[in-house]
Amino acid sequence: MPEGNGADAPGRLRRGLLFALNFFKHPRMVGTFAVSSPALVQRLLAPVDWQHCRTVVELGPGVGTITRALLAAMPANARLIAIETNTDFVRELRKTLPDPRLHVVAGSAADLAEHLQALAVASVDVVVSGIPFSTMPPPAREATLDAVARTVGDRGQFLVYQYSAMIREPLQRRFHQVHSEREWRNLVPVHLFRVSQPVAIP
Repeated sequence: MPEGNGADAPGRLRRGLLFALNFFKHPRMVGTFAVSSPALVQRLLAPVDWQHCRTVVELGPGVGTITRALLAAMPANARLIAIETNTDFVRELRKTLPDPRLHVVAGSAADLAEHLQALAVASVDVVVSGIPFSTMPPPAREATLDAVARTVGDRGQFLVYQYSAMIREPLQRRFHQVHSEREWRNLVPVHLFRVSQPVAIP
């Protein structure tokens, strides 16, 4: 599932530089200066039966490191909705990932419900997020997590990777099942959370 080696090396280098540049321009928005490692991507996505997923949402896809792995794992009749606020990243995704299954939305993750309604999406199998919840303004963080909890059904999953563990308690308030682990094989070690069974959100 992680990006391969060889022919795409120049593209991966360019995306890495673009990601790092945007971190220095918008550190609170991007959260880190380096793209996710292949080990992180593999560990985050491996437990999911992607062949039975029909609608997947990615919050904060950045330059598309995990987006590419999701598209590689998903079946031909699935749809991936990537929601990104950074205009540089939106352009990059639309330019380099012409996959018809991918729909890139330029907007906020806090408006997830509105984005899905505009696309006539009734249910989502998996939501994947790497947006830095620890540096988000609290109202935006709460709104985003509430929107995800309302979107993920009883059989859906929310996959989160973070450089801070502060998100654990907000997740536990919204989901009955919260499993966490660490991935050390990344430039900066990452906390991974797999959550499911949302509680009722008013």
